[in-house]
Amino acid sequence: MSLWELYGNKLLIAVGVHLLYVFASVAIGFVVALTLGILLSRVPGIAKYALPIISVFQTIPGVVFIGILFLYMGMVPATAIIALAIYAVFPILKNTYAGLLSVDSSLLEAARGCGMSRIQSLFEVELPLAMPSIIGGLRMSTVYTVSWAVLASMIGLGGLGEFIYIGIATNNNSLILAGAIPAGIMAISLSFVIDFVKFRITRQGKEVNLK
Repeated sequence: MSLWELYGNKLLIAVGVHLLYVFASVAIGFVVALTLGILLSRVPGIAKYALPIISVFQTIPGVVFIGILFLYMGMVPATAIIALAIYAVFPILKNTYAGLLSVDSSLLEAARGCGMSRIQSLFEVELPLAMPSIIGGLRMSTVYTVSWAVLASMIGLGGLGEFIYIGIATNNNSLILAGAIPAGIMAISLSFVIDFVKFRITRQGKEVNLK
């Protein structure tokens, strides 16, 4: 029997679970990172200390972090999603902060001259101009999260990592590939989708500027 005949249904379920972890954690990470990035861009003096502290979470091995959460939360999907969301935050946060700070001050002055409030300036000028940088961070975070989500299987929460770890434990290369190849395709596909969104947003921004 072929590998697909043996594990086809389980593989489809694993892909679905893996995608769920990626989408849920990146969505949470995006909201948190965008909020923190906006707040920190208003206080650069604090940001230069806060960003290195936040980046420390990136240095903690995923196995250790998800293991600690498992001890407190147990074997529930929220354990994996929270751990992955925390890892997803920093690339988006860093790019959001950098993108907002890179907005030309003359444009901000022009916005104030047009009578815009700070909130209006943020949503109508700063965020649109910083969006290519923000989406770049989102792309990075998403690709990383696809690989980090493999760790969910270490605490019995499924995903493509289940095939990889069972394959390693049983010295079965076919199982390893059954988990690794879909994960690689997923990362590349999501990267292309986000690149396309970034291209569309950048193009629309240029068209608006030309008008």
